[in-house]
Amino acid sequence: MGLFKLEVQDYPINVFQEALLNAISHRDYESNASIFVKFYPTEIIIENPGAFPAGVDSTNIITHPSSPRNKLIAETLQKLKYVQRSGQGVDIIFKDMLSSGKSAPEYNLYSEAVSLTLRSNLEDIDFLRFITNEQEASGDFSVSEICILKKVKGEKTIAVQKAAEVAQITTQSAVNVLNKLVQKKNLLQRSSRNKYMFTHRVYESLGETIQYTKDKDFDEIQAKQMILDYLRNNKKITRPDVESLCGFSSTSSKRILQQLRDEGLIVLVGRSRASHYVLK
Repeated sequence: MGLFKLEVQDYPINVFQEALLNAISHRDYESNASIFVKFYPTEIIIENPGAFPAGVDSTNIITHPSSPRNKLIAETLQKLKYVQRSGQGVDIIFKDMLSSGKSAPEYNLYSEAVSLTLRSNLEDIDFLRFITNEQEASGDFSVSEICILKKVKGEKTIAVQKAAEVAQITTQSAVNVLNKLVQKKNLLQRSSRNKYMFTHRVYESLGETIQYTKDKDFDEIQAKQMILDYLRNNKKITRPDVESLCGFSSTSSKRILQQLRDEGLIVLVGRSRASHYVLK
């Protein structure tokens, strides 16, 4: 990445540790079966006896309140500092696997056992670069943000209901997370379609401007309206203001402002750093 080399492990050590400790904490000790750790060339499968705790399934495993089958063991592992905090293991596994450009962990429930599959393949190197750069610039993403961003990367847009589903949170919580991503300039709300998508800046950083062309005209029209509405309320706007308002890159902001000037809607006042735009 630029001048720096990013080393990506097949399996992040904290992910494997959390997965194994979860198996120890949640296994059924009334069963004589063993915990199995199976290593294959491209995946690890951890199997432990005992079904999921009551109320837990693959659709809420990230956010369901922790309910270890063996509370004393879970507390002991926490006091020994083998785990960061009780009940945090699954979200660490999801967050670190996805942010490493790998596929999501896969949980399978059987009648008397649970298995977890971790895959080592680097599934999405562009997503890895994007997350690494964004976290270096703005701090860590939450597991909900990572899940939503990964979904947008795959499907280009996301609705509130789908965001709640992939992050395993309530609809209101999903709205809050989406708003945070908008504030971070990662997503742009497409109000007329009730959907969110990456900003121009993110698409340019991902090198996907060609795939973005289908939606580009719509968003530039929306951006122009946002700029004009802003000027009606605030008298003037600068190029950095446009970048912040619309989530555009510097190049895209310059192009939109020039188009508005060519259309006779705004006027450039001043030069260099003192320059700004006003309604004509």
